[in-house]
Amino acid sequence: MKITAIEAIVCHARMRNWVFVKVHTDQPGLFGWGEATLEWHTRSIVGAIEDLSELLIGEDPTRVEHLWQMMFRQHFWHGTGIVRSTAIAGIDLALWDIVGKVHGVPCHKLWGGAVRDSIRLYCHLGGGDMESFYQTPVDNAKQFAELAKAAVEDGFTAFKSMAVPPTMPVEGLKAVNAAEACVAAMRDAVGDEIDIMVDCHARPSPAMGMQFAKALDPHGLYFFEEPCWPENLSSLAAINAAVTTPIATGERLTHLAAFRDLFAIRGCEICQLDLTHCGGFTEARRIAALADAHRIALAPHNPQGPVSTAASIEFGFSQPSYIICESVHNDVPWRDDIVEEGFVVDPATRTVTPNTKPGLGISINEDEVRKHPFQQELPQRVFYRDGAVGDW
Repeated sequence: MKITAIEAIVCHARMRNWVFVKVHTDQPGLFGWGEATLEWHTRSIVGAIEDLSELLIGEDPTRVEHLWQMMFRQHFWHGTGIVRSTAIAGIDLALWDIVGKVHGVPCHKLWGGAVRDSIRLYCHLGGGDMESFYQTPVDNAKQFAELAKAAVEDGFTAFKSMAVPPTMPVEGLKAVNAAEACVAAMRDAVGDEIDIMVDCHARPSPAMGMQFAKALDPHGLYFFEEPCWPENLSSLAAINAAVTTPIATGERLTHLAAFRDLFAIRGCEICQLDLTHCGGFTEARRIAALADAHRIALAPHNPQGPVSTAASIEFGFSQPSYIICESVHNDVPWRDDIVEEGFVVDPATRTVTPNTKPGLGISINEDEVRKHPFQQELPQRVFYRDGAVGDW
């Protein structure tokens, strides 16, 4: 069996262009699906996939580890940068999809079988609607409460919010008080039985991240995400040690060594590796084993397209430390027209039962994809009140 072509197929989905990766083989009807979505870098990703393809054409697609090592180590530059690691991930996911199809089993069966009966999903406020999640102002605590109630009414027992505003490196109490008001309003709206997460998007400096973390600690958050830049390992560790709320991070890390350094300093309690950015299943399984050694939980980052979701869920059924899966369902109204999924979601509880189809268990409707060709993603820019550039 040989790889005959590797194709990047772009589908515009407002904030993101989903980049689906299709690995073709010389066996009739046998191909694999992956995803390599990276917002605002779509052209770079497509080019990187083309660059990597020359290493793999003519190779056996079932030698996944061998091919991963080729993609990561050859061409001189290691595959640690976000563009290359995302391209590697997309191809790697597709290769594992092929292996599952060859053996007639879901991917999680290839890694020892299911370790749980179901996986819980959590949503973004608004279900993935960009304006609701990213553009609800933190001085509107009432709207946060209303969106929280809507998430619970939609069956979710956990949801994530962006209740921390962009802040300058040091600010006074106004931003901190606004964030606390939003979280208090959400807690009052949904009660203690619902899990609330707050995503800082690594907006704060370490000093402000510590203030936000301490202010929100009494509200019993399920986790507090990216309280400062991921490069600030010692600051992440200090914040993690200072509060009872579990700190979550890892979505911007792209390879095993980066997670090694994060875990060694105890920079988090929840690892948010992204299957589409950290080198795919092959590298993610190594990261997960390292997380297990440190008793760090897994909650993958997954706001991308439907192949990413299938991969995140398939991964979750194989990993003992996996606790919850991020999901979006309301980003574009035609999402379900694009994909047929092998897993089943219970809408009453927003829990997922295992896929029983081979590989990732999904099929992509390429005719529907072609209705949504590449467009430039919607810009997201942040400036502080003095005009300086901030973090989105």
